[in-house]
Amino acid sequence: MQLGLIGLGRMGGNMRERLRKAGHTVVGYDRNPSVSDVGSLADLVDKLEGPRTVWVMVPAGAATQGVIDELASLLGPGDVVVDGGNSRWTDDEKHARELGARGIGFVDAGVSGGVWGLENGYALMVGGDKEHVERLRPIFDALKPEGPYGYVHAGKVGAGHFAKMVHNGIEYAMMQAYAEGWELLEAVDSVTDVREVFRSWQEGTVIRSWLLDLAVKALDEDEHLHKLRGYAEDSGEGRWTVEAAIDHAVPLPAITASLFARFASRQPDSPQMKMVAALRNQFGGHAVEAAKKD
Repeated sequence: MQLGLIGLGRMGGNMRERLRKAGHTVVGYDRNPSVSDVGSLADLVDKLEGPRTVWVMVPAGAATQGVIDELASLLGPGDVVVDGGNSRWTDDEKHARELGARGIGFVDAGVSGGVWGLENGYALMVGGDKEHVERLRPIFDALKPEGPYGYVHAGKVGAGHFAKMVHNGIEYAMMQAYAEGWELLEAVDSVTDVREVFRSWQEGTVIRSWLLDLAVKALDEDEHLHKLRGYAEDSGEGRWTVEAAIDHAVPLPAITASLFARFASRQPDSPQMKMVAALRNQFGGHAVEAAKKD
């Protein structure tokens, strides 16, 4: 099958390679000319035979909107656009309407697998009309892991990215649980080899997972994580998950707490804890620590 692929970064570049290894023809475009197969989006579209399929792998928001707008003017009836980035599901609905008005199909694909996808395959959560999704099955089959799992047609347009958003929200909570357990183990004197405790959990326990395997790998590289600063960004999908939970009155205490923990990581000196310390001192005479001078 022939595919145009826009965005050849860490995931897009590996996806192009995996698809080519599976025998598909991929024409890739990236703003970085050293990795791009063509010089522009117009060149990419010109090299594809109709009906054309173009897969977009660029950052969510304005970048994706800009690409969708340009593709709308370059593609025609019968063509299909796939957004495989981390777009918000509400954007998918907008893009489907805009492209649909020109007879262009739209599919949203939540993609998980990160830098390991080339070797292990990508988990795919797909939303869109059945006719468009089925047309893309050879591409999905090439990208997904071997075996029966790793692919789902989750529902109508927006369902793929909504499922991926929830996946990432769960990921936030799981990582937070591992991080809290690790910190507690590091804090006690009786446990003398925290890394090996984590390693022992990789087999036979109910908390074994790929995230646990990656935690052990990180500890092998830096046993006490001294080389890292305690700071973690959020991609936006954790926020969207919590917002959707509020909209639908679904309680998400663990995912919400994990999101706010990331916000706390950005504060070298927490303003909230200043107030907590001040109040404890006021009502109980508890000791306070002076702020460090620059």
